[in-house]
Amino acid sequence: MKIAIATDDGKTISAHFGRATHYMVVTLEQGKIVSREMRDKLNHDHFAGEEHAHEPGQPHGFDPASQSRHMQMAESIRDCEAMVCRGMGMGAYESLRYLNIHPILTEIKDVDKAVSAYLDGSITDQPERLH
Repeated sequence: MKIAIATDDGKTISAHFGRATHYMVVTLEQGKIVSREMRDKLNHDHFAGEEHAHEPGQPHGFDPASQSRHMQMAESIRDCEAMVCRGMGMGAYESLRYLNIHPILTEIKDVDKAVSAYLDGSITDQPERLH
């Protein structure tokens, strides 16, 4: 199984999914880490010049253009079962769920501590970290 962690440096979990520049992808087998891999991640900077409109009354991040951006951001982790970060918007959260990638929002800042918590089952999703 593989989990992805949104990060810029491979050590600290990003405070915002959309701004993170990389994923640390950790492969787990029989409760142990067997490999780590840094993968590039599209982020808000890649989409800076694009229009960003949504219908009146529609929540931010759910318009077709935003959903397309979220899907592009997740393309490089389609082989992962979960994605850990410290914050994200509801649109991105739902896009990951649509792709069958379990989003986990956590207060944990350290990548290694989050992986350990994932392995021992103590990490929990904190939806109050959605914005």
